[in-house]
Amino acid sequence: MMRPVVLAAARPKAPTEGRISAMVDITPPPRPERQVVQSYGGGGFRISGERYTGAVLVLPERTLAWPVSDPARLALDDFEALRTIEPGIELLLLGTGKTMCQPEPGLVAGIRAWGMVTDAMDTGAACRTYNVLLLEDRRVAAALLPVD
Repeated sequence: MMRPVVLAAARPKAPTEGRISAMVDITPPPRPERQVVQSYGGGGFRISGERYTGAVLVLPERTLAWPVSDPARLALDDFEALRTIEPGIELLLLGTGKTMCQPEPGLVAGIRAWGMVTDAMDTGAACRTYNVLLLEDRRVAAALLPVD
């Protein structure tokens, strides 16, 4: 089952006598070239209208298939594609699947040496956080392992 990733939610106000109530969306629309995570689940992701099966690296301008499956076995080499991105990535969100799995300290230190901060969380949280930061024009990437 695919789980939608909500960019913003606004609640309608209760109508008051003589006044019109409206829902206001304060989220700016993403720029057309930006990669937005629309849903996740069923072993994959829908990102900017494209369906991806398996793990992915989501960058602001493109999404790459990512040949990993076990968050406990991640190595620095698995993130090599992020080293050459220009302008550089400031924050890497690591979506470790259904539950959060803390990466090895050496992996975090290696990514930090490349100039990126790493934040691990479950995949759903990583998808939502990525979208929010992307809409703020932050240089963010998401390394996402799928959930069923």
